Amino acid sequence: MRLGDFVTDYRAGEAVLRTPVQRVWFAAFLAFLVALPFVGGQYITFLGCLVGIHIIATAGLNITTGFTGLISIGHAVLLGVGAYTVAWMANNGVPFWLAIPSGALLAGAVGIVIGIPSLRIKGLYLAVATLAAQFVLSYIFREWESVTGGVRGLSVPPAQIGGFAFDSDFRVYFLIMPIAVVAVWASRNLFRTRVGRAFVAIRDRDLSAEVIGIDIVRYKLMSFALGALYAGLAGGLWAYFFRSITPESFPLQLGIFYLAAIIVGGLGSTLGSILGAIFMTLVPEVLRAMVNLAAIVSPAAVVYVSPLREIVFGALIVGFLIFEPHGLAEIWRRIRRFFALWPFRS
Repeated sequence: MRLGDFVTDYRAGEAVLRTPVQRVWFAAFLAFLVALPFVGGQYITFLGCLVGIHIIATAGLNITTGFTGLISIGHAVLLGVGAYTVAWMANNGVPFWLAIPSGALLAGAVGIVIGIPSLRIKGLYLAVATLAAQFVLSYIFREWESVTGGVRGLSVPPAQIGGFAFDSDFRVYFLIMPIAVVAVWASRNLFRTRVGRAFVAIRDRDLSAEVIGIDIVRYKLMSFALGALYAGLAGGLWAYFFRSITPESFPLQLGIFYLAAIIVGGLGSTLGSILGAIFMTLVPEVLRAMVNLAAIVSPAAVVYVSPLREIVFGALIVGFLIFEPHGLAEIWRRIRRFFALWPFRS
C-alpha cells in the first residue's frame, strides 16, 4: 500500500510516471503489448491494430475538442488526407518512413485551414463549419481521380524495411503499436508545456486567456493543426493496415465515432482517449460475439437479438453521458482512489 507520494521539486511533481510502482506497471503494460500478437491469435491481433489506429486518432481529436474546447465533426476526412497521401506516395515508390510523416504534415496543414473559422465562431456554429469540411474533402476524394482513384479508390503496397515487408496483421501490428505508444506519450507530455496549458486556458475561458497574454489566434490554429496531424498519422497507418482505401472509408459516421470515443473516455484526458477508443472498438465486437452465441443456442433468436446489439451500444453511450459525464477515465480514477487506502478505507 502506498502511504505517501512526496515530491521535492517541480520536475518531479510534473513527471508522468512519478513512483516506482507506476514505472513497473508501465513496463508490464509494454510487455503485454509486445506479447499480445504472439498469444492472441489473428483476430486479436487485428483488433489490436485497429485499436492502435483509433487511439491515435482519438488522442488527436481530444487535443482539439477535449483540451481546447473546439468542436470538430470532420475528423474522419483528416484521416482520409493522411491515408490518400500515404497511398499516392507509396504507389510512387516513396518509403513508408517518409510517406507517413508526409501524410501527417499535410493533414496538419489542412487542419489549419479547417480551423480558421474557429477564430470567429465557436460551439455549434464551429461544429457546422467542420461538418462542411467533411463534405468538401469527401467530394475531393471522389472526384480527383488522378490522385485518389475516384470511387474505386487506391490499393496500397505494404510498408517495407529493406527486404522485410509489413504484409500481415502480425507484422503491421509492430508498426502501428509503437507509433501509437509514442503518439500517446507525446500527447500526455504536451500538456506539461506552455502550449498545452494555453489550450486548456482557451477551453476554460478564451477571453480571460487573451487578457493574460495568450495569443488566441496562434493557439487555436495550433490546436487544430496538432489534432489533424494525429488524424493524418492514424490515416497513414490505416492505409498500410487495410491496404485499400476508398472515399467510403472515411464517412461522417467515423467522425461521430471519434467524437463519441472522447466523450465516453473522458474529455480533456489522455487516459480517456485510450479508454474511449478501446471501448468504442471492442464493445461492438463483444455484442457481436453475444449475438453469435445466441445463434448457436437458438438460430431463430438472431432475428430478435441482432437489432438489440445496436440498441445496447447506443444505450451504453447515453448511459455514460447521463450517469458519468467525465467518462471512463473518471471511473478508473475512482477505482485507484479506492484501492490507494484499501483495506484501511473508513
